[in-house]
Amino acid sequence: MSQPNALPAADSLAALHPGFKSSALVWLGVMVALWGFSWPVMKICVGLAPPLWLAAIRFTSSGLCLFAFLACRGELRLPPRADWPIVASVGGLQMMAFTGLGLVAMQYTDAGRAALLAYTTPLWAVVTAWIAFGQRPTAAQGVALCVGLSGVAVICSPADMDWGDSQVLLGNALLLLSAMCWSFVILHVRRHRFTARPIDLAPWQMLLAALPLIVIAASVDGSPLTIAWTPELIGFLIYFGPIATSACFVISSEYGRRVSAFAMSNITLGVPVIGMVSSILLLGERVTVPLIIGLALIVSGVALAALAVNRKAAAGRADTALRSQAGKANWPTA
Repeated sequence: MSQPNALPAADSLAALHPGFKSSALVWLGVMVALWGFSWPVMKICVGLAPPLWLAAIRFTSSGLCLFAFLACRGELRLPPRADWPIVASVGGLQMMAFTGLGLVAMQYTDAGRAALLAYTTPLWAVVTAWIAFGQRPTAAQGVALCVGLSGVAVICSPADMDWGDSQVLLGNALLLLSAMCWSFVILHVRRHRFTARPIDLAPWQMLLAALPLIVIAASVDGSPLTIAWTPELIGFLIYFGPIATSACFVISSEYGRRVSAFAMSNITLGVPVIGMVSSILLLGERVTVPLIIGLALIVSGVALAALAVNRKAAAGRADTALRSQAGKANWPTA
């Protein structure tokens, strides 16, 4: 991802300031923990309020917080025209579709399973790139895909899922669909040349997600005034809205660029793990052998996919450097 005003490479910063990179890792760890614990919180919330209203409130509250944050820093501005496509992509697919579908799905499935299936996104990005753009997976990506999708097959098999319950099937299908929606955004972000910083675009993306969700929620579930606004629900909404969404976006923006993309990909693998473990401990969700096997395979597959992307990018940089050196060797000398 191309970011203007990007900070120097993480290794250079670490060399100049030994505590710089470690502080980034601490904050990123906090971010991953907040994201992980948001899964059992969302599961509790879908028992207290309609899922579409939960999604709408999440992005309305988070967007308002980010608008206020940027305004206080004197950095609030309209998205440049060149970034409108990525605003639409992230706001429509990653935020509105991924979250809306995921919350609806959580009515019918466990939070731990939801976190795990939702984070199969990097695997579907490989499939999407192959089908939509004709980018055949490398050998390493093929291995990653086979390992990760084997985990999906195990979790969604009759050994761990009641295939006779249509609602269970619907919930799992919606989770996989939400992950596929996010996969399109991953590919778009990789190809997009950012004019503004991602954090400058985030509140507008959240606004774009919130407005359609409000309309859809009002049409499907009626007025939000019918919701029982208990202190418990309000507290949970504050957690997975302003805290686990807007605050975590600030952490990701400020500290995520201080580590490599490969490191960031592996750090975020902690989200589904924490989501599953916290759901087991806090909600008493069942632990099965297929679920543990599926967890291991999916996490391994996603990690291998990140490694394959990192190696491919490194090879591309090396090839560019060689071409540059070859060109310089042919330059006329004075």
